[in-house]
Amino acid sequence: MKINTIKTLVFGAAVLFSASGCTNDFEQYNQEKLGGPENFYADFIAIVNPMKSIQRGLQADYQLYPNLSADMYSGMFSTATQFNGGVNNLTYSMMDGWNNRIIARQQDIFNYSIIIDNAAKGNYAGVDFTGTFAVKKILKVITAARVSDNHGPLVYSKYEKPNPNGVTDFDSQQDAYNYFIADLTSAITDLQKIAATPTTQNVEDKTSLKSADLVYGGNMTQWAKLANSLKLRLAMRMSYADPAKSKQYAEEALASSAGLITDNADNALISVGQSELSFIIYSWGDCLIGAPLMAYMNGYNDPRLSAYAIPAKDLDVQGKYIGVRQGIDLLNGKSTYGAFSQPQAKSAAGDYFSATDGKMKLFTAAEAWFLKAEAALRGYAGAGDIKANYTTGVQQSFGEWGKSAEVGSYLANTTATEAPYVDPKNAANNIEAGNPQLSTITIAWNDGDTNERKLERIITQKWLSLYPNGPEAWAEQRRTGYPILFKVRKNDSGGLISTDAMIRRIPFTIDTKISLYNYQQASQMLNGPDTGGTKLWWDKK
Repeated sequence: MKINTIKTLVFGAAVLFSASGCTNDFEQYNQEKLGGPENFYADFIAIVNPMKSIQRGLQADYQLYPNLSADMYSGMFSTATQFNGGVNNLTYSMMDGWNNRIIARQQDIFNYSIIIDNAAKGNYAGVDFTGTFAVKKILKVITAARVSDNHGPLVYSKYEKPNPNGVTDFDSQQDAYNYFIADLTSAITDLQKIAATPTTQNVEDKTSLKSADLVYGGNMTQWAKLANSLKLRLAMRMSYADPAKSKQYAEEALASSAGLITDNADNALISVGQSELSFIIYSWGDCLIGAPLMAYMNGYNDPRLSAYAIPAKDLDVQGKYIGVRQGIDLLNGKSTYGAFSQPQAKSAAGDYFSATDGKMKLFTAAEAWFLKAEAALRGYAGAGDIKANYTTGVQQSFGEWGKSAEVGSYLANTTATEAPYVDPKNAANNIEAGNPQLSTITIAWNDGDTNERKLERIITQKWLSLYPNGPEAWAEQRRTGYPILFKVRKNDSGGLISTDAMIRRIPFTIDTKISLYNYQQASQMLNGPDTGGTKLWWDKK
């Protein structure tokens, strides 16, 4: 969606509101006709509907982004489909028609935000939507952070502030991250303020959010906790690029009265209805489980395996859990690899990939504990004990997937490591024991290990717990180098992306280059060519 369509969308919101039967004198009308404030406060359709669209929109166009990029690069997913003749993102030949959805999705969501702002001013003048707007701000940060973690610079603080010539400027990724932190901090303050008010106050705000909220059903205390957890996530992402601010922001989050998502009861899952992965995987057959994910889980004899994947139906590997290696010659495509293991996501809270009651995972308790473990490793105040945080992170992940009874023996395992990968269709794809593309990290905590090996253990288990959140898993893998992943065998980048260094970002697409975004400015902010081989600002290790 182009920026010049905003006016049309805003008009559409006004029409939508009119269609709901409300009038300009809606407050007086509803109180007179419907019998009191409990009925008057039960509508707010012009706010509620676009708020729902923002949340559901985070999974829109899911196949193009993130499934055929970040999901695959994370090592969690793969495909047997020979898109573009087998020359595409997965072999490092960047597909503009896929990757343009990253910024387009941000535009859609940010434009819905503008619709909400205009509805509040035009249709609900005088109503205080502080809490609802704080949630909207958090959703915008989630959206923008994903854009930045793919491209680097992005249009964020100036999205609604074009220059006199109509061109809109970018923020550098460094500046954007500081804006994200500031906006999350502001949202936390606002949410705590409204949550603390008596039930008879801020009724409009609380009622509109309750109707619009697909995550927590209007619970502002939980949203504040999510915002603070996201603040810790972004603070740790800055750890190599800006250690001082990383420490400052992380310690603020660790000390905040908002708390963190430390129990699965507070997990942030968007109820999306039909998960787009339900048809990408099970109807189209375009998404399979990743070979690295299965190699780790098979090697660890991980009890979560049956929740993450379906045994292969291929006669050569029937009944086994085996993924497809990314960036290989797929030979005859689906007829060769299509019956390898499919992904699933059968959690204790339900099927994330359900065709009727799907969930999109934003943040879970396990991630908070692993963030705390890394923060403790780095000596950040308030982070607690490294081993205790690590152990609790694994325990919370097992709880998320209904495997708590088996976590004790898993955490006690001192010998298991990632399993070799054997491709029964093409031995050239094998990764045998001793290959440096296989990790030697074990599960049980070892205080005697070096800090680097401790970091690998933390991030490897964090990566396993992040499933199926491919974008976050890929970002952390680039930042830390962990978990160790398999390299592509077929590199079609023409030398723009190193096979050994692996892909570091997704280039801007033609749509951005010819838009009213200041692409020349963005390209200068990259400190390198606009290719998949240039590192992002936070990618400093």
